Amino acid sequence: MKTSHPTSPHLSRRHLLLGAASLPMATALPFAARAEAPMMGAGMAPYRRFKLGAFEVTTLLAGTRTVPDPHTIFGLNATDEEFAAASEANFIPPEAAQFFFTPTLVNTGSELILFDTGLAPDGIVTALAAAGYTPDQVDRVVITHMHGDHIGGIYAEAPVFANAAYSTGSVEMDYWDMSGNDGFEAKIRPLQDQFDLLEEGSEVVSGITAMEAFGHTPGHLAFHLESEGKRLILGADFANHYVYSLAHPDWEVLYDVDKPTAAQTRRKLLDMMAADRVPFIGYHMPFPALGYVRAQDSVFEYVPASYQTMIES
Repeated sequence: MKTSHPTSPHLSRRHLLLGAASLPMATALPFAARAEAPMMGAGMAPYRRFKLGAFEVTTLLAGTRTVPDPHTIFGLNATDEEFAAASEANFIPPEAAQFFFTPTLVNTGSELILFDTGLAPDGIVTALAAAGYTPDQVDRVVITHMHGDHIGGIYAEAPVFANAAYSTGSVEMDYWDMSGNDGFEAKIRPLQDQFDLLEEGSEVVSGITAMEAFGHTPGHLAFHLESEGKRLILGADFANHYVYSLAHPDWEVLYDVDKPTAAQTRRKLLDMMAADRVPFIGYHMPFPALGYVRAQDSVFEYVPASYQTMIES
């Protein structure tokens, strides 16, 4: 008769049951007696850091919130049925969206540059601290455009970044200087004379170049980063949602000041990033806000970054 060896893969069910029955009862007691761990609540790390050539790039989660009824913001020219179908196809609920607010820190080795400042000083200061920085270490603050969720952390009765210089687009500054609003008056006006003004092709520093991305606001800028042959686009708000803005680039967005121009800008940048396989950071993309663009016929798909920057570094 053939007998199974104790380590044989052909152990019978009877052997397994007999073996389990012979184990002393005490072996189960440590597990039964272990105290329950407390529920910790949902959470995520507030920063992601990676190398881009000789640069070090850190995305900072300065805030996140759930927003009801996103169809009142995205797809204003789409039907309820079209919006619901797009949501269902991408496994997201049509009745709510999660917004992320993601300033980006770029360390060039000689300067520490912060792009946008979040909703409020406490959010950006907390995110900086989690990433190991203090506001006084920031050498320059670059504002992509002057909506409140990008300028909210720059000033609070005094400059938040006490040692920083400031840059923004000249078209953007001119627009808000003339039209104004409470946010501009409270956050930018006290610092206005200290801003360097940028145009298409202006260099913030070597390797960081301004790109016109008008439409979301009249002077909205994106930025092209290049170091040691590695490239990245800081896209700010040229696209505000990873599904509704990429799979449907012609859908109108409530916060786009010039909606036709914003749609043209989306297509132009998405075409370029898909063709050149250049990653981008989107201010409102799901955190850590870094991803790629895949062209799908006449629309696009967002591909979240995984381990690419770990290998490239």
